[in-house]
Amino acid sequence: MAVSSGEGKTAGQEDPVRRESARQRAGEQGLLFDEQPSALPDDIGYRGPTACSAAGITYRQLDYWARTALVEPTIRAAHGSGSQRLYSFRDILVLKVVKRLLDTGVSLQQIRTAVQHLRDRGVGDLAQITLMSDGVSVYECTSADEVIDLLQGGQGVFGIALGRVWREVEGSLAELPGERAAVEDTVPADHPADELAQRRRARRIG
Repeated sequence: MAVSSGEGKTAGQEDPVRRESARQRAGEQGLLFDEQPSALPDDIGYRGPTACSAAGITYRQLDYWARTALVEPTIRAAHGSGSQRLYSFRDILVLKVVKRLLDTGVSLQQIRTAVQHLRDRGVGDLAQITLMSDGVSVYECTSADEVIDLLQGGQGVFGIALGRVWREVEGSLAELPGERAAVEDTVPADHPADELAQRRRARRIG
């Protein structure tokens, strides 16, 4: 499964009543890119329990996803007994998206592909994406028209507006403890596309 543009699912564009109904559904679900998230705090990390609380997952899920490289901490990985993982804001955003996709029946294999796609995106782009799924495939929508086309094409399609998830995570973390990343904190080498990781590496080198 590849995350693809919603354009391939267009159906019934000639039916204005159906299209207006889809537009109304999209508006009610907050899928039409009306969020304006603030900038990411790129030097603050969050420990496992905090990440779990903000993403709405169990520590067992967090640990399993880290060990299987589904969602790994990009600020600090665990190094032996007693060390603490540190997750970035972006990591927690992805954790929450994974949880929502799982809750709607999308397979872990499909989610893994979707997560890789999100990793390849710049940080700023994430807030302008709505992920849509029919439970079989995951589609990326970057315009209101794509969202509406998917909604009018199938009753079983649901959406996740990343801008809205961003706001939810931001609100949760405002009440939870974070800590500044130390100089010795290392970013896993297998996250070369993570913009935050690149910026941290550049600051240390420069």
